[in-house]
Amino acid sequence: MDDKKVLLTQEGLDELKKEHEELVKVKRPEIVERVSDARDMGDLSENAEYSAAREELSFIDGRIEEIEELIKKAVVVKEESSANGKNKSIAIGSKVNLKIDGKTETYTVVGEWEADPIAKKISHESPLGKALLGKGTGQIVEVEAPAGKVTYTIVSVQ
Repeated sequence: MDDKKVLLTQEGLDELKKEHEELVKVKRPEIVERVSDARDMGDLSENAEYSAAREELSFIDGRIEEIEELIKKAVVVKEESSANGKNKSIAIGSKVNLKIDGKTETYTVVGEWEADPIAKKISHESPLGKALLGKGTGQIVEVEAPAGKVTYTIVSVQ
């Protein structure tokens, strides 16, 4: 990883810390135990359980290292608010109600490490996220998608 700052919402940082704690305090000790038990079974060259446990331990150690690096580089983005609470512009952490083809959908703009399209969390680096940043209620944005241009109307910003 380079020295680039990692933009996260407070919720995203909390989730990373929770995952880190789970890996370090629960999952890693379980895998270390599996490696130890498998080692006690004898010939390591033909021990599939030992190989599988070592591979899983390596994966968990890599994920722990990755999360620690993310946390170290994390910058929590504060939600911006306007003076009167209206006409707020979209920033990381904003919940945005968008009208698309007559339907209204709610999305949250998040840092790239938090993005989860299924949970309707879109990265500020995605085409839609980039188009929304700085915009406000009532504005229309167009995003180039594989199927062509998609037009979104910003219904509200929270």
